[in-house]
Amino acid sequence: QVQLVESGGGLVQAGGSLRLSCEASGSIFNIDTMGWYRQAPGKQRELVAGIDNDGRTVYSNSAKGRFTISRDNAKNTVYLQMNSVKPEDTAVYYCNGGQWMSVLGGVFASWGQGTQVTVSS
Repeated sequence: QVQLVESGGGLVQAGGSLRLSCEASGSIFNIDTMGWYRQAPGKQRELVAGIDNDGRTVYSNSAKGRFTISRDNAKNTVYLQMNSVKPEDTAVYYCNGGQWMSVLGGVFASWGQGTQVTVSS
């Protein structure tokens, strides 16, 4: 089973940018869709963005226009470029992958450690 490791989080001021990376221990070529999720304190984990192997993308309303998801199958890595960040983007960010509908539903047996993003006002 492919292990996923998230990185790139940190403390950033509102209006700034961050790029998160999700590196897989094996090939993601056969993983139809990869997704980025986030969980803020006291809230449920939510889908931020997803991308399939054809480049089809989906974004949450809060991410549209500010975040961009991409994948590099040759590097077994998925990225989330976060621009114009806001304090409400503060959360632990996770990645995961599966079939398109599975990613939309966000139901997975296991999750990685995630990477903390903190946006100061």
